[in-house]
Amino acid sequence: MSGEAATGAEARLMVNGKPRALGAVATLGDLLADLDIRPQRVVVELNGNIYRRGEGLDQPVRAGDVIEIVHFVGGG
Repeated sequence: MSGEAATGAEARLMVNGKPRALGAVATLGDLLADLDIRPQRVVVELNGNIYRRGEGLDQPVRAGDVIEIVHFVGGG
């Protein structure tokens, strides 16, 4: 059926410039958990919308989305 979203292994998104299978990821929170990333330590940009540390975790993630994840590193 044309017009329906791709499912399973066909569904892909871009994370930090690299293609990634969508899999069972439904939200930004799911994606961060799948990548073993603590939400309080990153800022996420989803299709141009910026979510500060721990925000936007309930935002849906869909095939074709472009996501950038920025980690904060302490130091002196």
